[in-house]
Amino acid sequence: MDDKKKRQSMILYVIIAIAAIVALNSVVYPNMQRATVKDVSYDQMLDQVDEDQVEKLVFNTGSNQITYTLKDEANVTYRTTYFPNDNTLVDRLKQHNVNFSAKQEDQSSGLWLYFLLSYGLPIIIFVGIGWWLNRRMKKAMGEDGPSMSFGSGFGMGGGLGKSSAKEVKGEETGVTFKDVAGQDEAKESLEEIVSFLKKPEKYNEIGARCPRGALLVGPPGTGKTLMAKAVAGEAGVPFFQISGSEFVEMFVGRGAAKVRDLFKQANEKAPCIVFIDEIDAVGKKRDMSINSNDEREQTLNQLLSEMDGFDNHKGIVVLAATNRPETLDPALLRPGRFDRRIPVELPDLTGREAILKIHANDVKMEPGIDLGIVARSTPGASGADLANIINEAALRAVRNGRKRVTQEDLLESVDVVIAGEKKKSTVLSQHEKEVVAYHETGHAIVAATQKGAAPVTKITIVPRTSGALGFTMQVEEDEHFLTTRTEAKQKIATLCGGRAAEELIFGEMTTGASNDIEKATQVARAMVTQYGMSDKFGMVALGQQRSRYLGGGQELACSDGTAQEVDAEVERLVEEGHQTALKILKDHRFKLHEIAHYLQKKETITGDEFMKMFTRDDGFAPNLPRVDDAK
Repeated sequence: MDDKKKRQSMILYVIIAIAAIVALNSVVYPNMQRATVKDVSYDQMLDQVDEDQVEKLVFNTGSNQITYTLKDEANVTYRTTYFPNDNTLVDRLKQHNVNFSAKQEDQSSGLWLYFLLSYGLPIIIFVGIGWWLNRRMKKAMGEDGPSMSFGSGFGMGGGLGKSSAKEVKGEETGVTFKDVAGQDEAKESLEEIVSFLKKPEKYNEIGARCPRGALLVGPPGTGKTLMAKAVAGEAGVPFFQISGSEFVEMFVGRGAAKVRDLFKQANEKAPCIVFIDEIDAVGKKRDMSINSNDEREQTLNQLLSEMDGFDNHKGIVVLAATNRPETLDPALLRPGRFDRRIPVELPDLTGREAILKIHANDVKMEPGIDLGIVARSTPGASGADLANIINEAALRAVRNGRKRVTQEDLLESVDVVIAGEKKKSTVLSQHEKEVVAYHETGHAIVAATQKGAAPVTKITIVPRTSGALGFTMQVEEDEHFLTTRTEAKQKIATLCGGRAAEELIFGEMTTGASNDIEKATQVARAMVTQYGMSDKFGMVALGQQRSRYLGGGQELACSDGTAQEVDAEVERLVEEGHQTALKILKDHRFKLHEIAHYLQKKETITGDEFMKMFTRDDGFAPNLPRVDDAK
């Protein structure tokens, strides 16, 4: 806050204090005074003395006044004017045993004391309270100095309109493109921005201008913020970081003031990068609904204006990140504001392995670690998931008293991230353990008989903290980007394998198949409404995807009658997969019994163990104990 605004604030404080004091002196103090001091006539005072009512009397020689109290009213002071020519007063007081005295009162000092107590002290108190409130608000906003400015709107302004963006020098971000893996296409798109920030004259010479903004979109944990920091680190320019939610204020106009201040700072430090994380908090589509947020819309309008107004020849680049690009206002996405939309997707197999190598550099590992196995075991994992896997492996090594991470630590950490820690407190009964063993074996056998299905790599019936009592892991040998209709049906059949095994062996259903049913239904519904893989509906889109990057699922976009037919078709596809699973397990009933018993004994078996038992002809697996002897 500058000196002028400080003076304005102080003047307003004093005006408010004086107005309050005048009101007190005009109304409150006189009423209080009338309640404790009563003015009477001199004759009335003499009558009270003669009636022996007066207890104590004081002559104020400086002001020629007499003050006295009565015996029955000690809390009320009476006051009257003293007549010096009355020579009988003293004798009368002595006659009636009145305790009297005289004091010299300095009128000037009394006047000064009166003004000090009535005006000066309240002013000091009011100003002190205002200063204290300012300091409290300053601490709450994380700012230094006074935070209220009455020159820019009564009650709020100044510090509350300051941007809370964190400024970091480019070289201090500690991140470059070498620290980002698995996002080669996104890095290529951003390298041109880095080149412009380093050598703007090369582009100005030909008349090209730098993109005003780039929008990073993708699922959570894919490294959008890391990518923005890497751009600043590569270019060596200041980096302003702020979250979209920090613009949203209680008072209308404060968010817009923050936007103005942010771009003012950026203009002073150009060339630089402004990074707005989770921009959907402030950049949502505007509408005409009654419940519209005026503060958020004003902030968005100010952001649109600032992005149009700044001179990007100075090298100001606005980067933003979001998981919900479909919610952003179209005016924000048009060319001239966010010129580029850069997908930061989940990494593929090669990308996952590269990310694991970067995070593994910070951890001591045993020689010969194969990160490719971990990468193949984690399809759909984000960069944050992979970093967590490496960290979980390191924590497991420490818990087990080792100084280096082993391959076993890494594979167990994959299970921890996917299904949770082993749940030691849950002890299944013998019957429940048997049911879970058959359930998971049913999944594995149906998967093993499907042509082109991902190989089974692990089967376990150890309960996990996620709530799973067991799981069957399948890992693709290669990366797949397309799914055929046959593969989708095979996936549904595999998911139905657990419930089919329960029905076939025990003639009963359990709640253990709830997650399988949910996934099978999702696959079948996507086949019908999204992928056009249904003979009944053909190539017709019957649904719209919600929040693609946040797993929002499908929303039907059809009539009620068609929706009923969609439900019937989904039910048919799931039931078809269920019958396929039942047939496969009936054909391999002996293998189902044998492997389930073996799994019940060992609790966890590898994919190699499973396949050896499933494919042998003599009924027993080579180099493995017989089922009756398994421990």
